[in-house]
Amino acid sequence: MRKSIFLKVLSSGLIFISLFVFFASCEKEQSKPNIIFIMSDDHTSQAFGIYGSRLARLNPTPTLDKIAREGMIFDNAFCNNSICTPSRASIITGQYPQTNGVLDLDGNIAPGNQYLPIEMKKLGYETAMIGKWHLKKEPAAFDFYTVLPGQGDYHNPTFRTRGKNPFPENTFKMEGHSSDCITDIALDWLKNKRNKSKPFFMMHHYKAPHDMFEFAPRYSDYLEDTYIPEPASMYYNGKSGSVATKGENNSWLNDIGSSVGHRNKYRDMGKHMNIDPAIPDPEYKHLAYQEYLKRYLRCVKGIDDNLERLFAFMEEEHLMENTIIIYTGDQGFYLGEHDYIDKRWMYEESMRMPFFVRYPKLIKAGQRTDAIVNNTDYAPTIIELAGGTVPEYMQGKSFKFILETGNEPKEWQKSTYYRYWMHMYHGHANPAHFGIRTKEYKLIFFYGKYWKEDVESNKNNWYRQDETTPAAWEFYDLKKDPQEMKNEYNNPKYASVIKDLKKQLAEKRNELNEEDHNYPHIQEVIDEYWEK
Repeated sequence: MRKSIFLKVLSSGLIFISLFVFFASCEKEQSKPNIIFIMSDDHTSQAFGIYGSRLARLNPTPTLDKIAREGMIFDNAFCNNSICTPSRASIITGQYPQTNGVLDLDGNIAPGNQYLPIEMKKLGYETAMIGKWHLKKEPAAFDFYTVLPGQGDYHNPTFRTRGKNPFPENTFKMEGHSSDCITDIALDWLKNKRNKSKPFFMMHHYKAPHDMFEFAPRYSDYLEDTYIPEPASMYYNGKSGSVATKGENNSWLNDIGSSVGHRNKYRDMGKHMNIDPAIPDPEYKHLAYQEYLKRYLRCVKGIDDNLERLFAFMEEEHLMENTIIIYTGDQGFYLGEHDYIDKRWMYEESMRMPFFVRYPKLIKAGQRTDAIVNNTDYAPTIIELAGGTVPEYMQGKSFKFILETGNEPKEWQKSTYYRYWMHMYHGHANPAHFGIRTKEYKLIFFYGKYWKEDVESNKNNWYRQDETTPAAWEFYDLKKDPQEMKNEYNNPKYASVIKDLKKQLAEKRNELNEEDHNYPHIQEVIDEYWEK
C-alpha cells in the first residue's frame, strides 16, 4: 500500500518536473528575438531622409526614418556586386560570388545552399520568405514562402508558393499593387499561419522601386507639382572616370553607362519616361530626370506607407519590443548622379547600401556608425543575434558587437571588396571591374572582359559581352572628393597610398577566393596592367 502511494507520488513528481522543464524550454525559446529582414529592390541611400542627400527635404521615408532613428544607422554599408541576383546570393549565404557560385543574373542558390534559413531553423526559428526572391531555385529551405516569379509584376502580381505540385507550378494571382500584396501576405502569415510558440525569422522583400517604377495609382499626384533637386554631376562630370569608362578622346562616351539624357545611344531614361526624343539636352535630360524621380519616389512612398501598416500591426500585437527590424536595399542605385541610371558601378551611389537595425533591448537609439560592413556580413550577424555561432563556411563577419556597444572593434575590417562581372551586359553597358574601398580611399581596376571566354556576338548590340573595352585604374580620395569627381590615379602625391591599396587588394582577392585562376583571359589583363 505504502509502496503504491510512494510510486504514485514519485510518478506525479516526475511528470511535474518534466512539464516544468518543457515549459521552461518553451519560454526560453520564445524569449529569443523575432527578426524581420526587410529589403527593397534598388532603394538607394539617396532616397531617405536619414542619409541627408539632396532629396532629404522631400521627406520620402518618414516611417523608415523613424525606425532608423530608434536604432543604429550604418553609413558605410556596401554590396560586393551591385546587381540583384549576386547581392541576394551573398545575403542568403554569407559568401562572396566565386564561393557561392553566383557571378551574374543567371546564377541561382539551391535549397541546400540557402544557408541563412537553414541556420535559423537549427536555432529554433520558424522561417518565412515573402516577396521578391530572384534566386531561381525553390526557396525550400524556408518553412513558408510566397515569392514573385523572377522580377514579378508591379500590378496584379502572380506568386509562387509551396503546394502539391513541383515548384514553380503552385501559383496564385492577387489584385492590386505588388507592395500592397506583399505586405498583405506578410500580415496574413504573422496573424494566421506562423507557429506562435516559436520565434520567427521573416525575409520581407519588395519588388519596388525596381524599374520601370510602376507606382500604385493612389500616388499619381504625389510630388506632381514639386521640383526635384538635380545633381550637379548629371550635367558636369568633372574629371571622374578614365579611358576605361570614356575611351580615348571620349570615344566610348556614348556607349558605356546608361544615361538620363541623350548621351548613351542605346539606353537613356528619357526613352522610358516617354520624353520627346526631338528635344535636345539639357532640356531633354531635365524633363527625363523630373519624371524619373517622381515615379521612383512614388514607389518608395508605397513601401514606406506599407511598412507603417506592418509596424502598426506589430505594435497592436505587442511584437515590436521583441523583434529585431533590419532594413536595406539589395544595392545602391543611380538617381541621375554622373548622368547614370541603374547600378552596377563600384562608384558610391551604386555600391552603397542603406542599412539600419532597430532592437531597443540591445541597441541604443540614435546611433550611427561608420564601420565598414558588406552584404556577406548580414547573415553572420543575424545568426549571432539569434543566439547562434557563425558557421565556418561563411566568409562574412558578425557585427553584433558594434550593434551592442556602438563601438567598432580595433580588429574590425578596414576595407571592403567589390566586383562587377557582367561586362557590357544589357543596354547599361558597364565594363567589368573590381576594387577595394576603405574609409578614406577607393581603388578600381577596369579589366574590360566578360568572365566567359567564348561569347556569341549579339547583332542588335544589346548584349555586347564580346566587346573588349580599355583597361585602366581609377583612384578617388573620398575625404576630399566624396562625390568622386576627380580620378587621381596618376597624381604622384598618392603613389604610396595606391601602392599600399594594391597590396591590400591582392591580399583581399586571395583571402576571399576572388582571384582569377579560372579565367586566364582576365588574368592576362591584370598581369599586364597591375603596375601601370
